[in-house]
Amino acid sequence: MPRPEALPDQPGRPDQPASPFDPLAAHRLRVALGMGPEHVARDMRVSYGLPYVGPDLVLAWERGEALPAAAELTALAGALWCAPTDLVARPRTLLEHRVARGLPPEEVARATGVDPRSYLRMEEREAWRGTDRQSTALAGLLGLSLPDLVTVSGNEERLTELLRGAVTGRRPGSQTRAIAKLVPLLDRGVLDDVLAELHAEYQARLATPLGRELRDRVLEYFWSGVEKETGGAP
Repeated sequence: MPRPEALPDQPGRPDQPASPFDPLAAHRLRVALGMGPEHVARDMRVSYGLPYVGPDLVLAWERGEALPAAAELTALAGALWCAPTDLVARPRTLLEHRVARGLPPEEVARATGVDPRSYLRMEEREAWRGTDRQSTALAGLLGLSLPDLVTVSGNEERLTELLRGAVTGRRPGSQTRAIAKLVPLLDRGVLDDVLAELHAEYQARLATPLGRELRDRVLEYFWSGVEKETGGAP
């Protein structure tokens, strides 16, 4: 499906970022509040300084015909008496997580100790490249889980490949060092235990459909194993 484009007749609108905006959520919230699109638009103009917002733009967002930029998403959430996170689907990229939290890029860069220009390049390339300390700060600021952190780093595909090799190989620890580099915030003991358990489970299922399922969905099994070992979400 092609990405919705910015409406051409809205002078002064900011550039449209890639956003995990949920149009249906915006519509439901507005209707639940008993507000018409004109009421939302007026509030965004008066209270949030967005003079170009009219009912047509609000409806375009709700129909998925346009995507709100970061400032617009924050203002729309305010007009609908909700948090920006209530208006987004599950974010995946670094940009989407930041927009979902309603944070400017400068604040994320400052909080993580990254040069602002370098941070924006990471967003553009969809590949977080911070140190362990910076990654910890980023996770705390944006509420990222370990799986989220791997995804925003652009390492999900590589991690899956390494896990598949570790689980289906002759030795359970054959890929441990490479995997550890992709999940540096994961305790090494937990990593070793999860890989050993998955390797043993695969070997026991080797000639069965369950073995193929484990191999094909190895990333899901890995994070489930981490959650089990740590007693909570990874």
